Amino acid sequence: MKAIINGKIITSNNVLENKILLFNETIEEIIDKNKFNYGQNSNIEIIDAKENYVSPGFIDVHIHGSGGCDTMDAEVEALHRISEVIVKNGVTSFLPTTMTMSKEKIYKALDNVQQCMKLKWKGSRILGTHLEGPFISEKYKGAQKEDFIIKPEYDFIEKYKEIIKIITLAPEKDLNLNFVREIKEKTNINLSIGHSDATYEEAMEAIDAGLDSATHLFNAMSPLHHRKPGIISAVFNSDIYCELIADTIHINPAIYQILVRIKGLDKLILITDSMRAGCLKDGVSELGGQKVIVQNNSARLEDGTLAGSILTLNRAVRNFKEHTDIKIYEAVNMASLNPAKYLKIDDKTGSIEIGKTADITIFDDAFDIKRTIINGQTAYEK
Repeated sequence: MKAIINGKIITSNNVLENKILLFNETIEEIIDKNKFNYGQNSNIEIIDAKENYVSPGFIDVHIHGSGGCDTMDAEVEALHRISEVIVKNGVTSFLPTTMTMSKEKIYKALDNVQQCMKLKWKGSRILGTHLEGPFISEKYKGAQKEDFIIKPEYDFIEKYKEIIKIITLAPEKDLNLNFVREIKEKTNINLSIGHSDATYEEAMEAIDAGLDSATHLFNAMSPLHHRKPGIISAVFNSDIYCELIADTIHINPAIYQILVRIKGLDKLILITDSMRAGCLKDGVSELGGQKVIVQNNSARLEDGTLAGSILTLNRAVRNFKEHTDIKIYEAVNMASLNPAKYLKIDDKTGSIEIGKTADITIFDDAFDIKRTIINGQTAYEK
């Protein structure tokens, strides 16, 4: 048994003080500190939070890479490196995210994710994968390569339907929404609208057919216009989830509060969309075989197109909190409970509750991570 003392415990709807968190692999109990007898519990490992926040671990459902490695490297060492780097940012689990490349390269990356899910290591846990493309729009391809864009095909993903948790697609490319309907009928995969030029009507039809989120809202999609409402309006006019890259570059932070008011607190999911240059110094990097310039906290292709981000999830939570009037536990939910609910694993993780997996991170007022615990074991300590 382990005990975290002297911490401000962030639950899904409150911040608890003068409490002690007891856990093994799962969270066992939260008790008043004056009821904890140190003499009688001498066999318990004590972790002193030193008045910092004790938070559920973060879940990144959209991350390509970090620390010099990328999901598309398709190597065990690459995913291991990513997991070791992001655990230092409070991330306890993640979805390595693919991108639009050749079928062979995508399959190689998916095979690697499948293999790594079976391995035990100290870093962040892999929950599955996010397939971003190749079923996207040429017009809003962003930093993805047009050469490998194809129409949605169920046969393309069938072999990997158990490990794919999210597919980003442009529904206007899906004739009669046959792909969407087949995915919803035969799998548990979440479908997300993104890199898309869909009209408002096409987006709403796709949502009615089963699309349940929007990939990095506002970025790489048809914009909101008062005569052409586009995807943004469909997201606003429905109850689907939406990902946000809260680096203050991809979206002006003035939008954050607007989103809170329109979408509500439980439908916003903070992501990093980080590429391999995440957590590295400025310089030249690569994404999908394309040169990327990293400087001034952004990653861009040579033509200026944003190429993912170098954001960390703890900074995303901090940024969103600083630019809105929400409470700290509400901001944390956007990187923990909300993604867990979206992936339908909130019965096991995503919040500090008795019986849930002990995926915990401890951070200070600046959201700097002091310790990350996965399955009850310390995976990172500063």
